[in-house]
Amino acid sequence: MSVDVVTFGCRLNAFESEVIRREAENAGLADTIVINSCAVTNEAVAQARQSIRRLKRERPRARIVVTGCAAQTQPDMFAEMVEVDRVVGNEEKMRSKAWRDSRAAFDASPFGIAGSEKIAVADIMAVREMAPHLLEGFQGGLPRAFVQVQNGCDHRCTFCIIPYGRGNSRSVPMGAVVDQVRALVERGHAELVLTGVDLTSYGADLPGTPKLGALTKQILRHVPELRRLRISSIDSIEVDRDLLDVIADDERLMPHLHLSLQSGDDLVLKRMKRRHSRSDAIEFCAQVRRLRPDIAFGADIIAGFPTETEAMFARSQDLVEACDLTFLHVFPYSPRPGTPAARMPQVQGGVIKERAKRLRAAGEAALQRRLATEVGSVRQVLIESASQGRTEHFIPVRIAGETPGAVRTLVMTGHDGARLMV
Repeated sequence: MSVDVVTFGCRLNAFESEVIRREAENAGLADTIVINSCAVTNEAVAQARQSIRRLKRERPRARIVVTGCAAQTQPDMFAEMVEVDRVVGNEEKMRSKAWRDSRAAFDASPFGIAGSEKIAVADIMAVREMAPHLLEGFQGGLPRAFVQVQNGCDHRCTFCIIPYGRGNSRSVPMGAVVDQVRALVERGHAELVLTGVDLTSYGADLPGTPKLGALTKQILRHVPELRRLRISSIDSIEVDRDLLDVIADDERLMPHLHLSLQSGDDLVLKRMKRRHSRSDAIEFCAQVRRLRPDIAFGADIIAGFPTETEAMFARSQDLVEACDLTFLHVFPYSPRPGTPAARMPQVQGGVIKERAKRLRAAGEAALQRRLATEVGSVRQVLIESASQGRTEHFIPVRIAGETPGAVRTLVMTGHDGARLMV
């Protein structure tokens, strides 16, 4: 059997899993399962551990390699698991040497590697550059593909462990990004998504310090065959003029932005060490809506951050309407070891769950409102599978009998509470 990669977490991991699969197979690994883990919450780490145990029960002869952010931040914990044969760091996983070394280690120790010898994890903070990886396509021929343009983060939000799993911010040169986009379009991908850890910090480490807006313009100018371009989660306070121009002027950039908002209360934002205020978020959404009136916004919001009172939480809940959000990604606060927020006065677990539930309800109501306004509209729908597509606004559409990969002009006739219908 070949290499199977199980992906947790973000879109960046989805891109990197394709690189992992290619490099591991090229290294000659076989009957190997790679867990590409996430560390954003305690639950994400627990899910990875549960999957490791389940997969080992299902395939007892398979080698299990753990990589990703959780492996980078907690390598010893995974190495202590009897089911795990190797722990590979976040930088190492993108390099062929790590997979050749893994195969050599497995060949030399057919009955298992002991303890710390399992670990191949270096200091991620020492990494200063990004090696571009040219992928010809994504497994399964999915119509949507991801393009990694940035990695790491120079900011230190008090709740976030990810910089310690990803390192400092670094960017892929624009020419290499354009080459990757062109290769994926030639392979038949109709929609591409630019991904990164802190996407709007793109280019600060490159000669001339180009910004995300300039990169987006270059892609759209030099790859005219690209039908749809999306941008993954952004920090609104860092959005540049060029990006606003593209949002306003180029219909190939999809009218959907996902914002890293985290809270609607200024004091909580300050304690999170975020760089925007509540008014900044509201004004940004209003500004973009003036440029692209039909745009749909999604947002990450944390429920139950340390010291959050009911009044503070209410301001986060109010932000759904104030920013006219359509999609809400709710994170019940999860203390990550080593972060400043983990040492702050904590909100009771039951309160966190209850607030998360209320936030999700607000998100569901917002989606319902948007679905109602879409009935009767004509949308360009990317067919993802035989039963579902997505509009330009990333709204799911229930379909039947369509060919995956096509972009179809369809009339929205109704909705079922979760998806549009044609």
